[in-house]
Amino acid sequence: MESRGSVPARPVSYEGVWRFTAPAVDVSVPQARHAVRDLLNRQGVPMDEDIAQGLLLIVSELVTNAVKHAALLSPELAVEVAVGAEWVRVSVEDNHPYRPTALETDYAQTGGRGLLLVREITLEAGGTCDVEHTAAGGKIIWAALPLSAKL
Repeated sequence: MESRGSVPARPVSYEGVWRFTAPAVDVSVPQARHAVRDLLNRQGVPMDEDIAQGLLLIVSELVTNAVKHAALLSPELAVEVAVGAEWVRVSVEDNHPYRPTALETDYAQTGGRGLLLVREITLEAGGTCDVEHTAAGGKIIWAALPLSAKL
């Protein structure tokens, strides 16, 4: 049998990038989580249920951080969802210049563990996360997870 060359891979139907903005207010947290969940369902993204739940928790934590810590300098935030054939990446962008770091666990504190939680969920799923500066002086905090749990 003769090969006629490789056929270029076509994008899977659920692949794409979606972005939406929201005001940096408390009600945006559940709205962003629901919007991401609905988007993934509407696109038919084949995600493990545990990965999907972790991703939605990450969205909640990242939007909460933007609302709590950046709203004064950034009254609007942006959520982006990028889906590839084997991964999904969520990011939250705001215009506040402060670059947060994942705090170590301090059991005496009742808060301040959001980014630590994001990091742990991401690593457990076999993904990666980071914080980047934007050209406008703000930041993007993102997490990328595989669609399937690591074996």
